[in-house]
Amino acid sequence: MTTDIHGFHHTGIVTRDLDGLADRFTSFGFSLSPRSRHLLGARPGEPPVYGCTANQCALFGGSYVELLGVVDESAPDPWHTKQMGEGFRLLNFDSHDAETTQARLTATGLPNSGVLELERDVDTEAGTRTVRARAVHLDPDSTPEGYLGIAQHLTRQYVHQRRHLDHPNGACGLGAVLVVAEDDGFDAMVDRYARLLATVPDHRGPTAVLDLPGGEVRIIRASDADEVLPGEPAPAPSYLAAMTILVDDVAYARRIVDDTGTATRSTGTGFFVSAQDTYGAGLFFTTP
Repeated sequence: MTTDIHGFHHTGIVTRDLDGLADRFTSFGFSLSPRSRHLLGARPGEPPVYGCTANQCALFGGSYVELLGVVDESAPDPWHTKQMGEGFRLLNFDSHDAETTQARLTATGLPNSGVLELERDVDTEAGTRTVRARAVHLDPDSTPEGYLGIAQHLTRQYVHQRRHLDHPNGACGLGAVLVVAEDDGFDAMVDRYARLLATVPDHRGPTAVLDLPGGEVRIIRASDADEVLPGEPAPAPSYLAAMTILVDDVAYARRIVDDTGTATRSTGTGFFVSAQDTYGAGLFFTTP
């Protein structure tokens, strides 16, 4: 496995109803960071400008789930969020050196944006501070399942603030992401993730599993998806389907979700909440 990818950086759910999505995640027992507006660079070397998006995040100390809202339709959209559609659309891996990772991706034939700059102001216990990060986006024409990339924290301490890491449902990390591939594109997708993560896939039944520090990417053919996602809608031929949330106590976390009136389904290691109830991202809950 490559040393420049260090696990999941974040997953992202895109919406035009950030208030509603935040309320849903809060009801499921997640503590969310305050809303923060993005400043984004359109091209490598360009300074960031205020864009049309803001976020709130469920932070785990290493990775996080980003609730990404289009909050100002009239503002610039340098990262083309409006064209992404809504639902589970973003998957980013963590790098400590965006330039090194970008060069490796290019060398392995993965077209990308180059290194882009991101900033956003956040509240801290010491006052307002500016989060700074770098990102490399894979060419979305080559990733039909969603928008993929790598991200590098430059000010991690302002993102993963200790006061935001205590979740009533006991959430403590991202354990896996499940991707559904159109049958004819399954092999090509597995190969692409293998090159992106510089790792060898392990085929376990119908699922190709790619290990990374602290987690897994799991890829399954659309024709086999009902085995792990029974009754779930298929929003596209290939799509980011679900993420696994690690919690301290599955039964306790399930009671919190059940108390909202949201349906849950038992799995072999925990429980599942349908994408129909989460603005487009299936949620598996399990222990580490």
